[in-house]
Amino acid sequence: MFPLVSSEGFVLGMSAIAAAIVMLVALGIGVGQGIIGMKAVEGVARQPEAKSDILQTMVVGQAVTETTGIFAFIIAIVLVLANPFVAML
Repeated sequence: MFPLVSSEGFVLGMSAIAAAIVMLVALGIGVGQGIIGMKAVEGVARQPEAKSDILQTMVVGQAVTETTGIFAFIIAIVLVLANPFVAML
């Protein structure tokens, strides 16, 4: 019925699917950073005297959010290019 699939091909295919799912994290990161920026602008509009504190907190939040994207990108690259699961077969 179905042709036999090698275990290496299966692992590589599943790794490609996992890498694609991991990269969907970028969508959440973009939305999160947009919300952070939106709320910072709202905060500055309400309290202009607290601008430096608000912007400092916003930049820290943006940096923490961006590290999630960098980790997701690294995981996707490892899964696609240097797949550690193939060596386990």
